[in-house]
Formats: sequence, C-alpha cells, structure tokens
Amino acid sequence: QVQLVESGGGLVQAGGSLRLSCAASGSFFSINAMGWYRQAPEKQRELVATITSGGTLNYADSVKGRFTISRDSAKNTVNLQMNSLKPEDTAVYYCNALVRTTFRGYEYDYWGQGTQVTVSS
Repeated sequence: QVQLVESGGGLVQAGGSLRLSCAASGSFFSINAMGWYRQAPEKQRELVATITSGGTLNYADSVKGRFTISRDSAKNTVNLQMNSLKPEDTAVYYCNALVRTTFRGYEYDYWGQGTQVTVSS
C-alpha cells in the first residue's frame, strides 16, 4: 500500500504565502507524476499543479506565476509553494501520486487525506 501524508495548510491573509508538503511512503516500485489538486465547497476537484518524474511541470492557469511545485524524487516528496494567495484559493488541497506498485505492474492513482487552506480577505 501507498500512503500520502500532507502538511502545511492553514489560515493566511490575502497576499500571504503558504507551503504545502506531501510525503509518500509504503511499498511501491516507482512514482511517476506527483501533484496537487484542490476542491472548494460545492465545486469539483481541480488540478493545481503536477510534476512528472522527468521534471515536466503543469500548472492551472489560475495559479501560474504564483505557485511553484517542486519534487524530491529520492525522498518521494512533493511541495507546493503558494505566494500571493487570494481568497479564491481557499479549498482543501489534496496530494496525488501516480504510482507503479511493481516492476511490471500498472500505475494507480493515490490521494492524500487533504489539507485545508483558507485565505482571508
């Protein structure tokens, strides 16, 4: 099994910064992409940012220039530095990892439990 544990959420004023971290643990062969998604009340979960094992980055248009995703493949961690936060960034943020559990196995999506980010105006 694979576990993803997030940390770093909280309450911040508009214009402030937060840093989210996620660590993957358990038994697996490799991790391909890792990333962050978010879900605001009464809205669907949406992509925030992803990073592949090769370093390819993808950001939602709404966070480009404000958020930075980074990854330490040796430690199986992914971070999200969030700057210039806006009230509309308020959501539960979920860590995601695309994991190959065995050498010839399939890849599966795993999710963290979520961490609340609240930006006050």
